[in-house]
Formats: sequence, structure tokens, C-alpha cells
Amino acid sequence: MSQKATILYIEDDDASRVLIQRVLTYAGYRVLIATRALDGIDMAKKHHPDLILTDINLPDLSGREIIVRLRADPHLAAVPIVALTAQSHDFERDKTFVAGATGYITKPIDAVALTGQIVEYLEGRRDSASSASLESAQRAYNQELVERLENNMRDLETSYRDLRRLDRIKDDFIQLTAHELRTPLTTVYGYSRLVQTSPAILAVMGQDLEVNACLTGLLESIERLNKVVNEIITVSRIATGRVDLKLSPTHISQVISQVSEGYKQVLEQRKIKLVTANQEWPAPFYADAALLELALNNLVSNAIKYTPDEGTITIEVPPASAEHVKIRIKDTGIGIDAKDQQHIFDRFYTAGDTQLHSTSKTAFRGGGLGLGLAICRGIVEAHGGKIWVESAGYDEKGLPGSTFVIELPLNSGVPGQTRRTFL
Repeated sequence: MSQKATILYIEDDDASRVLIQRVLTYAGYRVLIATRALDGIDMAKKHHPDLILTDINLPDLSGREIIVRLRADPHLAAVPIVALTAQSHDFERDKTFVAGATGYITKPIDAVALTGQIVEYLEGRRDSASSASLESAQRAYNQELVERLENNMRDLETSYRDLRRLDRIKDDFIQLTAHELRTPLTTVYGYSRLVQTSPAILAVMGQDLEVNACLTGLLESIERLNKVVNEIITVSRIATGRVDLKLSPTHISQVISQVSEGYKQVLEQRKIKLVTANQEWPAPFYADAALLELALNNLVSNAIKYTPDEGTITIEVPPASAEHVKIRIKDTGIGIDAKDQQHIFDRFYTAGDTQLHSTSKTAFRGGGLGLGLAICRGIVEAHGGKIWVESAGYDEKGLPGSTFVIELPLNSGVPGQTRRTFL
């Protein structure tokens, strides 16, 4: 068996690695090499070696941590694991046994004796220590783990604070930039309207269709850019918790009707049917009707963008439960890949080929900045609700479609109450 055995050696020191690899290879063993602890763990799980040699002092994990992780795998629970270290203290050796090591070899390695030691471990040798020594080592090892965990927690807390600070800086920068863009946009829009209503220009527009088209395109482009800026400001306000909900009794049927009316012309152009499936509507519930309309607008816009011409979008509000009301927006579009479903409500996340994206709210596959669904989530969560997507996957030919579901509590609050949320 020993001449055919596979040995995994985890070592970051080049000199030790070369020496032991040569000795074991010359002795007829198949030797696998890993220079990092995590790579060694992956290789052990993949190749199931007959014996594992590991250095105790590795940069990414300690040898004891490696042993604990390997022993947690049922396929490796009985594999001999021998620790190699320059530490010769019995106490350090005993802590290694507590972690689950089979044996312990002290560096510098005796190349002549190594082959015989390997044979013994492969044939069942298991080093041991007294019960009292192991109990003492167990207490010390547990203390090491606690201290390491405390240090990791402190590092994580520091990293979290740093990330929150950077996130606030980013949000402030985004909001400041958006506001700085809004001022010149307002000026340009105002002058454009003055030009458009000027008697001299009106006279020319009546005679020159190209001038008319240029001015119309200019105003439409300004309006589109203004909507993008407004979206950025909205998502920034939601992210920083500066959104005040104006709660009032809200008829969801009226909100859906206003949303549908706003897309009437686009739906006709794209030959898409927008169907409202309800015969009965739930009783009015407290919500911010304007923000709820914005959320539904974004969801319908998203459905239009990812539904081919002549498709169907269905808005349905199932009978409300005692605690919640649901709104479902279902389309017959290209669907959403499973990996995208996990992040689709994140700020600035865009699914699919960004080369096809534009600021258009209605062009097929005209994805934008990745803010619309983030705004939806922020609005819904500000109401204390939930939003999610259901889709069988992405398929341009099969068209599995997608269904976005909003669930809002019927007891969202009372008029004048303020809710805050973080994206």
C-alpha cells in the first residue's frame, strides 16, 4: 500500500517543500502539493489522499485550523494527518493532537527517517499524550480560539464602520452630483421652452419640419435626463433614510388605473396588452399613494422593457389577508436568470448585456442605470413591506416571463407617520 499511496503536502516554505517532495517521490509515493491552507483543503476534498502532511504555520490558516476543517469532512475523518513544525514544545504538540492530528514531526526534517515515519502512520501509528496534558492543551486551545474570534470580530466591526462611512460618502457624492446637474438642466430646459415658444421660431417650425424635430428632440432629451437625475436623487434619499411617507387611505385600484393610463400610448406602440385581472378590490389601506404609484410605474416600465412586442402584462391584486395586501405584476417576457434574481433590487445592478441599455423607459431590453427596482424596494420597505421576483429563468425564445410581487402590511401606520429605510 505504501508504495502506491497518495500524500498531500501543505507547505509554504520552498526549501522544505522541495526536500520532502523529492524524498517522498523517490520512495514511490504520489505527492500532491499545496502552498496555501485553503488550496490544501480543496485538494484534500477532491483527491482524498491516503495521508496529509501539513505545516503548522501557514499564512492564511494555521495548521490546527486546517486539521479541524479536514476532520469535519466525513471522507477525511480517518485519514492520517501529520503536523510538521519547528516548535518542539510538548505543549504545542498536545494542542495539535487536540485539534485532531494523528502525528507530529519536528523540523528540521530528518530525510532519512521520514520515509519510515510515513510508513508507520500509513499502517496505523497514532501519537498520543497523557490525559492531563491533553486537558491542559484543550483549555489553552479553546482560549486561543476565543481570542482569535474576538480579534476577528473587532476587525469585522472596524471594517463595517469603514464601509458604512464610505457608503455615506458615496451617497452624499451621488446626491450632490445629482443636485448640481439639476440646476443647469432647469436652465437649459427653460431656455429651450422660450426658444420653442418664440414667435420667430414658431414661424420657422411651421415651415421647416427639421427645425421642429430638432427642438422636440432637444426637449425630450432634457426631460429624459431630468428623470434620470430625479431617480438618482430619489434612491439617494431612500438610502440615507430621508424619505417621509405621507400616509393616507389609499385605493389601490386608483393607483393602478393612473399607472395604466400613463403607459397607454407606449403600450399601443409596442402592441403590448396591460391587463388588470381584478373584479373586486381590497378596502383602502394606509400608504403613501404617490410613492406607491412611483414603485408600480417602475415595475410596469421594467415589464415593458423586457417583454417583446405583442406580449401581455398582468396586474393582479389577490384578495387581501387579515394582515397583508399583495400586488402582482406578471409579464410574458424573456425572464430573469437565477443569479440576477439575487441582486436585481440592488442599487446600480443591471442584468443582461449593458451594451443594449439606454435611458429609455419603454424600449425592448432598454435597461437603464439599475435604479428603478432599487427605488421600488426602498419604497416598499419604507412601508414595512416586502418585494421579490419569481421567474423560471432567462430564455429569449421560450419567454418564461417574470412576476414581481409586492406585499404591504394593512397596518402600515397612521396619517403623518414617518418611516425610514436603508437600501
